[in-house]
Amino acid sequence: MNGHLEAEEQQDQRLDQELTWSWGHRSRSALDRAKAMAPPPPLAASTPLLHGEFGSYPARGPRFALTLTPQALHIQRLRPKPEARPRGGLVPLAEVSGCCTLRSSSPSDPAAYLCIYTYPRGRRGGRRRAARTFRADGAATYEENRTEAQRWATALTCLLRGLPLPGDGEITPELLPRPPRLLLLINPFGGRGLAWQWCKNHVLPMISEAGLSFNLIQTERQNHARELVQGLRLSEWDGIVTVSGDGLLYEVLNGLLDRPDWEEAVKTPVGILPCGSGNALAGAVNQHGGFEPALGIDLLLNCSLLLCRGGGHPLDLLSVTLASGSRCFSFLAVAWGFVSDVDIQSERFRALGSARFTLGTMLGLATLHTYRGRLSYLPATVESASPTPAQGLPRAKSELTLAPAPAPPVAHSPLHRSVSDLPLPLPLPQPALTSPSSPEPLPILSVNGGGLELAGDWGGAGDAPLSLDPLVPSPPGSPKTALLSPITEGAPEMPTSSGLPPPTPDVPAAISTGGPPDHLLPPLGTPLPPGWVTLEGDFVLMLAISPSHLGADMVAAPHARFDDGLVHLCWVRSGISRAALLRVFLAMERGSQFSLGCPQLGYAAARAFRLEPLTPRGVLTVDGEQVEYGPLQAQVHPGLGTLLTGPPGRPGREP
Repeated sequence: MNGHLEAEEQQDQRLDQELTWSWGHRSRSALDRAKAMAPPPPLAASTPLLHGEFGSYPARGPRFALTLTPQALHIQRLRPKPEARPRGGLVPLAEVSGCCTLRSSSPSDPAAYLCIYTYPRGRRGGRRRAARTFRADGAATYEENRTEAQRWATALTCLLRGLPLPGDGEITPELLPRPPRLLLLINPFGGRGLAWQWCKNHVLPMISEAGLSFNLIQTERQNHARELVQGLRLSEWDGIVTVSGDGLLYEVLNGLLDRPDWEEAVKTPVGILPCGSGNALAGAVNQHGGFEPALGIDLLLNCSLLLCRGGGHPLDLLSVTLASGSRCFSFLAVAWGFVSDVDIQSERFRALGSARFTLGTMLGLATLHTYRGRLSYLPATVESASPTPAQGLPRAKSELTLAPAPAPPVAHSPLHRSVSDLPLPLPLPQPALTSPSSPEPLPILSVNGGGLELAGDWGGAGDAPLSLDPLVPSPPGSPKTALLSPITEGAPEMPTSSGLPPPTPDVPAAISTGGPPDHLLPPLGTPLPPGWVTLEGDFVLMLAISPSHLGADMVAAPHARFDDGLVHLCWVRSGISRAALLRVFLAMERGSQFSLGCPQLGYAAARAFRLEPLTPRGVLTVDGEQVEYGPLQAQVHPGLGTLLTGPPGRPGREP
């Protein structure tokens, strides 16, 4: 037991000392942000916060000693016989989505119950859901046992959400703010058409277990998400999360920056749960969280766990000015040449999911093209001509999380439509789906007739079934449900207070009229100021990337950080063989392409750049979306957005 408590303590102390905000708080000024960044005094990873003895459910099972520390829940079997080497005795909090308190339907049972939802990795590496229920039965009355179960549930929830625990040991449910409110936007056609199925089977159960409140909207067309966020009452939401690939988040960010109040709107935390074919940002979030590289369902579960923990990070955005003078904002990459060709030409293979890029790469290698152009850039203060994974830039000075806004805590709630309970037909017959606060038991929830697989956790053979016992019930006289402003588009039965404009015709993707000025860039077509570097010649590709990942399993800039204030320029000149180019892309799976010694591969860290294609035909993409072909230029705006990343993990270690 002591070995578990002391392992990696020095590493965990360092991570605990990084600056964070927690769920729910959005800083509105530099002073607010400075206050929010002040962390509580760090606790050593092995510091016991709570210790106690619990029974199991069903009641005839063994008894356990539980110890809660800032990093893990330690479980030791006491009876019938203590285990010399307990299996499953260490539950890292990084694998916990949430918890709840329960009570028996039998009036004669004085015990209270604590249920903890975990997603441990199996022998083959994938995550599987496990619910562990413990019986608080040390006192003679239900009220006393309930207080103990709530103490543990409150402490665990505070640790998961990054909330400080009081030093005097008085841990009560009143410490918890209201559940964070998330707007989920789902592209039902993402991920080979499996996005909704994955959302229903994995995302919704997990965020329900975490006690997060949400409203789910299915997008129906291109730029639908952009239109939605332009008219939202953002004060009602603690974050906007896309359940799709990178394209939907691109719409959301450009929609926020197209609002008249863009300076406040862009502070709204945004997140991504990967259910598309291109999941580059999710790959970077996964790495930031300390998880091993993952794809498919495993990547989705990792990112969902991080979302449940809360916590955000400043996100650099790239302002891209196109040849026509229009402007859009990028969180991912600007590409020209081989990468953009593969991205657009592989669209016809979208049914293959992420495999479309593999097939597109093979076809692109078979018909390898070169493009003549001119690349100019404003170098960063410190840059490396050929970075390696070991020579990364220094870590950001702060790793922030969103702090809770003070509000009365409310009960964990089931999923509802705006007006009535589910079951939910598939596909969604209407775009909006909400989860308002309600004290009703969660296990009765049914999605498409199947449920969220919670009721089975609380029905032991021969034992009275359990039901949800909210940490803080709704005050007497409060309404049964408290809906947020309904979200719909022009539905006559909904109130006009929905806050959304009527539908507008589709507009060209990603053109934003708001956003900060580009003070580093002269107008396109005019000479560049002193200090810029210019390269001219024949290129196979040019990539300007902000985060580390170009795909879920492609690390294009291994040293990049979400808020390093840099755009990472990578290019491949003509003269490279097909075999050498293939080796470069294979090495990206490990982020080791710069250690190959390929003479045609170049790199520069920059604050701004200009790209002037001199070949009359070609493809340019911004975050995977095709834009008009011609000269363009871009500038980094450091920390302009906020990305929901969860807490930082141990570098290179799976929790």
